[in-house]
Amino acid sequence: MFDGIWLAVLGVLGASSLIIAKRPDAKEAIAKIAPYQGWMGAVSACWGTWRIIGSVLSLGLLGTWPIFWATWLVNALLLFSLGLLLGVGTLKTFIKAPDAQAKMDQLITKLQPYQGTLGLAAIGVGIWRVVSTFLWVVG
Repeated sequence: MFDGIWLAVLGVLGASSLIIAKRPDAKEAIAKIAPYQGWMGAVSACWGTWRIIGSVLSLGLLGTWPIFWATWLVNALLLFSLGLLLGVGTLKTFIKAPDAQAKMDQLITKLQPYQGTLGLAAIGVGIWRVVSTFLWVVG
C-alpha cells in the first residue's frame, strides 16, 4: 500500500503543472511537498531500479498472477522514470562520472516531454496499487 501512496504523491509532483492549470487551489498543497521533490525523486529512481530488477527476476509470476506482475512492473517503471525526472539534480551530486551524467541527460531529454503524462499515469497506478492491496491482501 505504501508503494501506491508514494507513487501517487510522486505523480502529483510530476503532473503539478497540469493539476494547477485545472485546479489553481491545489497550488498551496503541492507547494508544501515541492521542496522535497529532488530527494523523493532520487530515492524513487533507485527504488524503481530495484523494483524493475525484482520484477524481471520474478517473471514466473506472469503465468499465475499476470495482473499483479504487470502492476508491479508498471509501478517500477513509473517510479524509475518520474524519480529520474524529479531527482536529476540530486542524483548528479552523487554521480561524478561525466559519461554517466551525459547518459542521464540524454535520458532526461527523452523523458521530459512526457512528464505530465507520466505523472497522471503514476497517480492512476498509485490509486490502483492501494485498491489492489485490499483486493489481493485483505480480500
